[in-house]
Amino acid sequence: MSVPSPAPYVFDATTDRFETDVLQQSLQVPVLVDFWADWCGPCKTLGPVLEKLAADYNGAFVLAKVDTEKEQQIAAAFQIRSIPTVFLVKDGKLVDAFQGALPEGQVREFLTHHGIVPAAANEEAVDDTPAAPLDPHAEVMRLRKAIEAEPDKSELKLDLALALLQTGGAHEAEQLLEALPANLSTDDRAVKARARLGFAGLLKDAPPSEVLEAAIAANPDDLRARHLLGVHHIVAGRAEAGLEQFLEMLRRDRNFDDALPKKALIDAFRVIDDEDLVGRYRRRMSSLLLV
Repeated sequence: MSVPSPAPYVFDATTDRFETDVLQQSLQVPVLVDFWADWCGPCKTLGPVLEKLAADYNGAFVLAKVDTEKEQQIAAAFQIRSIPTVFLVKDGKLVDAFQGALPEGQVREFLTHHGIVPAAANEEAVDDTPAAPLDPHAEVMRLRKAIEAEPDKSELKLDLALALLQTGGAHEAEQLLEALPANLSTDDRAVKARARLGFAGLLKDAPPSEVLEAAIAANPDDLRARHLLGVHHIVAGRAEAGLEQFLEMLRRDRNFDDALPKKALIDAFRVIDDEDLVGRYRRRMSSLLLV
């Protein structure tokens, strides 16, 4: 049974409030709609996972619980055939769904696929003094010593992998990521690190940016060149320029190379730390996909 949760990001959806609480709210924040029932065993497994993630993600999405026995009208509108079934509603539209009691890691992957990442917790006191940037090489040395002292602490190995990515140690970072235990392998930081590794690997035999720019100038429909140029920009820290190339790919041919434009954008969203920039391009991507 779903127990009423005091968490601010979990609520029971009802027929009379569905338009306001789910559809209209989804214009501001993604809404997961969990269809469950008291008699459903798998629902009792999935429900606590979803509620935990709603708290962990700190408002990056909200969870609407729909008791299919009490809210049969909503269940009929969504054509529910089996439970648990979970729909993702964004911008007033159904964008994806999954069925069954997925483990937490797979639910996190589902959220990440749609650009939903944990929001930072609010802090009562904010220090406006900018922190001095860490020297990535010094951070690698510090973490190596920390791991020597606590070799079984996997969190430190994830931190080391992230630091190595900033110093060019992609091969060692990849080995560390592959060796992570299951509970950390789907951590948002690990997902982001793998995305960065993927981008870096694409440039192994790629032409330089100047050659790719010339190829695009000669043929604007050269989507392979656009993709590699976008990767160059992302790896070099020119996030908006990279996103612009991927978006232009989507505009010209969304199905190119097994939907590569959309995949490239989603991978870039995982790598880029500028939330405002990511949000702006995510909305532009959605607009193109809905055309």
